[in-house]
Amino acid sequence: MNTNELLRKIDQAKVKIDARRPLAAAEVKQLDNYFRVDLTYSSNALEGNTLTLSETKVLLEDGITTGGKPLRDCYEAAGHAQAYDFMLTAARAEPFVLTEDLICKLHKLFYERLDSATAGQYRDHQVFITGTDYLPPTAEEVPAQMSAFMTEFQAKAQTLHPILLAAWAHRRFVDIHPFTDGNGRTARLLMNLILVNHGYFVVSIPPIFRQEYISALRLAQRGEHPSDRAFNELIALCVWEAAKDYCRMLRIPLQASRNAR
Repeated sequence: MNTNELLRKIDQAKVKIDARRPLAAAEVKQLDNYFRVDLTYSSNALEGNTLTLSETKVLLEDGITTGGKPLRDCYEAAGHAQAYDFMLTAARAEPFVLTEDLICKLHKLFYERLDSATAGQYRDHQVFITGTDYLPPTAEEVPAQMSAFMTEFQAKAQTLHPILLAAWAHRRFVDIHPFTDGNGRTARLLMNLILVNHGYFVVSIPPIFRQEYISALRLAQRGEHPSDRAFNELIALCVWEAAKDYCRMLRIPLQASRNAR
């Protein structure tokens, strides 16, 4: 399916999910916890974290670490889960306003166990992205680029489909790479912040899609003829998978019964 077809199917599923709302408080809590583990595992795994899904679940739900695993991997999981909780609270707040301070708070919560001095602070040096010719802006350019990002986000929010808006914010944030480390995970939290605020679902990019994810970002960042097409399609596909998962757990049929008239 192409991006437009995926968006159509996602929005059809969302209509059915919205009809099931409001959910009971216990249902909301259990769904939030389910996606908390899934997103924490998948987002960290994309960056090389060695915790399995089961190990992530045990760490977050029982506070038990796995012997032989790097302490950093455990800190990343605990920090990501804390940032996830904040993301949901911010996404559901009224009124919702995306700000630089909010993004910095997401990064701080995720990264403060790893390096409290730089958590939530824009970088003060040049960074490089392995495996690509793309060069992020200088540290001196980051504040202005983040300010411009906020302005452009508000403009695009008036015209783009929410899923394409979330994909654009994710990709543009990675372009700027405002922090020393943790930019990818902050970008994925940012994407979910926008999706949840628009009534969609928490979305993970499975580690099995890591190469497609990296390649799609590279296509969007190349110097000649950059294109968001592959990245938008990948994100839409992941949202569609999340919609199906959400419907499965809520026992919402995505297709009408063959016996229905």
